Amino acid sequence: MPNHPRRANTIAVHSVDRFVFSVPDLAEAKRFYDAFGLDVREEGESLTLRTFDKVRGDMAGGGTSNGGGGHVWAQVFQGGTKRKFEYVTFGIYPEDEAAFVQRIAASGLQREAHPLAARKGGIWFTAQDGLVVQLLVAPKVSPGVKSPHDVSAPMVAQGNAPSRSKTPRVHPRHLSHILFFVSDVPAAMKQFSDLLGIRLSDHSGPGIAFMHGAHGSDHHLVAFAHSDGLGLHHSSWDVGSINEVGAGAEFMKGQGYERGWGVGRHVLGSNYFYYVRDPWGGHAEYSFDIDFIPAEVDWPAADHPPEDSLYVWGPALPPDFIVNYETAQTAAT
Repeated sequence: MPNHPRRANTIAVHSVDRFVFSVPDLAEAKRFYDAFGLDVREEGESLTLRTFDKVRGDMAGGGTSNGGGGHVWAQVFQGGTKRKFEYVTFGIYPEDEAAFVQRIAASGLQREAHPLAARKGGIWFTAQDGLVVQLLVAPKVSPGVKSPHDVSAPMVAQGNAPSRSKTPRVHPRHLSHILFFVSDVPAAMKQFSDLLGIRLSDHSGPGIAFMHGAHGSDHHLVAFAHSDGLGLHHSSWDVGSINEVGAGAEFMKGQGYERGWGVGRHVLGSNYFYYVRDPWGGHAEYSFDIDFIPAEVDWPAADHPPEDSLYVWGPALPPDFIVNYETAQTAAT
C-alpha cells in the first residue's frame, strides 16, 4: 500500500506543487514578497518563493511535512510590461503516473515543456485559455489535514497585544490555493475535473468556481473567475490566526502596499482574509482557518447566489478587484 493519504480508486493530482509567473521588475517582486513574509531567494535569473520553517505538525499526512522552508512554492522571472502567468505544476503519486500519461495523451492537449521550466520532466499539456500545466511525481505538499490554529496562552496582569511599533512581520506557513482568470469557468471546471481529478467544492453560476483535491485538501486547491482570458488573480497563503491576517495587512500598508481588500471573512471556504495588491494588479492573500475536505469526504457542492459567494463581513469590494490586468489594455496603478 502507498504510504500517503489518498482517496481509494481515484486518479487525481494531490498538490499545487509550484506556480510560475513573470513580472516587469524582479527587484520590486523581491521587495513585495519579502515584505509579505516569504523566504525570497535569487536563483539564476529568477526568484524562488518559499515559506520559512516553523512548528508545523504532520500537515501533509503519511509521515511527510507540508513543504516548510525547503519547498519552492513559486518562481518569478523577469518579463515584459505586465505580470504574466507562465505555468503551474501539480504533484501526482508515482503509482498514478502511467494513468496520467494515457489520460493526457488521449486528450490531444499534450505539449512540450514550458521554456522556463526548471524541471523538464513530467507530463505537460495546455488547458483552457492557454493555461500550461505540468504533472510531476512529487511528495504531497498541499495539506493533508486541516491547518492548526496558532494558540498562545494569555498572559495575566499585563497587556496581551503587542505594541504597534513592534508588531513583527507575518510569515505564512504554506501555499493554500491559487485562483485563475479564464474566459469560460464551466469549461475550465470540466477540464480540470476530467483530466486532473480535481473536484468541485462550490460555485456561483458561471462566474466563479472553487475546486479541491480528491486526496484531501483545503476547500479550494484551485479556483476560477470569469474574465476575457487567462491570468493569475491571486495566490493564497495560510497563516496561523486572524491576528496574523490583520497584522500582515498593517505591516504591508506600512511598507507602502496600501491597496488591498479586507480584513474580512469569506462564505465559500469560510476563511478570514486580507488581499494585498501587488505592483502589477494581482494579489497575495493572507488566509486563516479555511475549510478542509478530507480524502474520504464527498463535499456537498452547491451553486450559490452572487451575494453569498464572496464574503460574510468585511469592507466593500474594491471596484477593480476582479480586473484581469494580464489582459487589460491599461496597466495596473
